[in-house]
Amino acid sequence: MTAAAATSPDRIDRLRHALAALTPAELDIHDESHLHAGHAGAESGRGHFRMRVVTDRFRGLSTRERHRRVYAALGDLMQTDIHALSLETLTPAEAMQPAPKN
Repeated sequence: MTAAAATSPDRIDRLRHALAALTPAELDIHDESHLHAGHAGAESGRGHFRMRVVTDRFRGLSTRERHRRVYAALGDLMQTDIHALSLETLTPAEAMQPAPKN
C-alpha cells in the first residue's frame, strides 16, 4: 500500500462505515499517519488514527469494554488499515460534561 493510500479519504470513509454499527451520536476521526513517517510500523501502509466515538451504546461499560466494541466494529480494518489507534469513548452524557482543567 502506498503512502497516498494511507492518507486516502476512502480509508476514513471505510472507518466511518464500520463504526456506523455503534450508531454514534458523534464520530471524529483524525488521520495522524503523517506524524509517524519513517516509523517502522508505518512502512506497512497502515495508518495511525485518533478517534472520538460518542454513543449511548457505551452506557454502563468500562473503558476496556468500550474499546473492545470499537475494535469489533472495525473488524478486519484493524489488520488491513490501522497500525495505531488512540480512542476517546464516551456516552452522550459524558461528552456534554466540561473537560477537566489542568
